[in-house]
Amino acid sequence: MDRRTFVAAALTLPLLSTAAWATPLRLTVHRSPTCGCCGAWAQHMLDSGFDVTMIEMDQDDLWTLKAQLGVPETAAGCHTAEINGYFVEGHVPASDIMRLVETAPDALGIAVPGMPAGSPGMEMGGRVDAFETLLVARDGTTTVFQSHA
Repeated sequence: MDRRTFVAAALTLPLLSTAAWATPLRLTVHRSPTCGCCGAWAQHMLDSGFDVTMIEMDQDDLWTLKAQLGVPETAAGCHTAEINGYFVEGHVPASDIMRLVETAPDALGIAVPGMPAGSPGMEMGGRVDAFETLLVARDGTTTVFQSHA
C-alpha cells in the first residue's frame, strides 16, 4: 500500500464509523391535530436528527394513552412521544431525550410539565422561563432529570 492510499484510508475510516453512529432514533409523537406547538416541537426533534412519526388523535384518546403509559397528571404536557420503551411528555429538549436513551434508567419516561416559554416548540422571542425535565419512576414518583435556566 502506498502512502497516499494509506492516508486516504486513515482519513476515511473515522467517517465510516461516525456514519454507523448516525442512525436516527425513532420517535413517535401523539398529538391533537389542533395543537400548533406540538408541530414546532416535532420540528426541533427532526432538526436534532430524530426520525419522527406524528400520530394525530382526539384529546380523549390522547389522555387515555398518557394513562396507559403511566404519565402522571401533574407531569402532563400537550403531546406524548414514545422512544425505546420510554414516554417523553411535553416540550422536552432533544439533549434530554438523548441522555435518557444513552443512560437507560429504570423508569417510565421523562416529562416537562406544562408549556414553559423558551422550551423547544414554545419559543417566544427572547423570553425563556426556567424549567425542569422530570424523570418519572415506575411507581409514578418524579425526580429532577435536568434543570434548564
